[in-house]
Amino acid sequence: MNFFVALESAPAFTITVIGILGLLLGSFFNVVIYRLPKMMEANWRQECEYLLNDDQPESATIPEPEKFNLAVPSSHCPSCNAPVKAWQNIPVISYALLRGRCASCKVGISLRYPLIEVITALISLVPLFVFGITPYAFAIILFSWLLLILTVIDIDHQLLPDQLTLPLLWLGLLYNSVFEHIPISDALWGAMAGYMILWSVFWLFKIITGKEGMGYGDFKLLAALGAWLGWQYLPLIILLSSVVGAVCGGIILAVRGKSTSTPMPFGPYLAGAGWIAVFWGDTIINSYLGMAGFR
Repeated sequence: MNFFVALESAPAFTITVIGILGLLLGSFFNVVIYRLPKMMEANWRQECEYLLNDDQPESATIPEPEKFNLAVPSSHCPSCNAPVKAWQNIPVISYALLRGRCASCKVGISLRYPLIEVITALISLVPLFVFGITPYAFAIILFSWLLLILTVIDIDHQLLPDQLTLPLLWLGLLYNSVFEHIPISDALWGAMAGYMILWSVFWLFKIITGKEGMGYGDFKLLAALGAWLGWQYLPLIILLSSVVGAVCGGIILAVRGKSTSTPMPFGPYLAGAGWIAVFWGDTIINSYLGMAGFR
């Protein structure tokens, strides 16, 4: 704990370092958001090719896919393939200097890249201001990073990768078992109940309508939130995500002119509700109980 005492003794330095680290990691998160789904798709395609080639002679070979991961190939413009130089990859600053365009072909660069960098920095700082420079604050910073990546991937692909949801779940259980922010029994029941609640809703909806109303990633994400916060917060998370999802989803569909049968990702609303519950869950619950006359 001497490490955290040292950080507490220099709050301005700590906040500055975490803010800069957030910007730098936001740039890396853009890479993860873009590449991880493509890596998963390539892996699925390769597995399908192996299955479909089972009837081929043993001598038949399947060409190895081009190497593609979070490190290879190096950053480049998707339009002209020009490599991104180091000075062109400085979070936010490079976007401003380049005026939002590729230095080589002048094709516009999505505003989402600097936005994610800024958002990453902000969600890295909020826990420090709310919880102080404590182990819990740093744990919630990591929690927030994973939720942000999951949110954007789900918006883009309606996909919540196991590579992110499962580590988020295990990290919640690990943190509560070591630091005992909540009793580990509450964390375990939160993980189990979180999964089973949405699993039950999924099957009930499918039996009644014959359709799948959500993906398995949603089960795992709610399980992860339960592991971090405990089973007591699950009703709040479900209520917040459902209400916000219904309102925002309805607005989005109306603006885009889509029908109500259009699939919509639920993960961003779960992630947002879980993030809100971390910081203001007690206040919301106490306010509700007060208005209901229980306090």
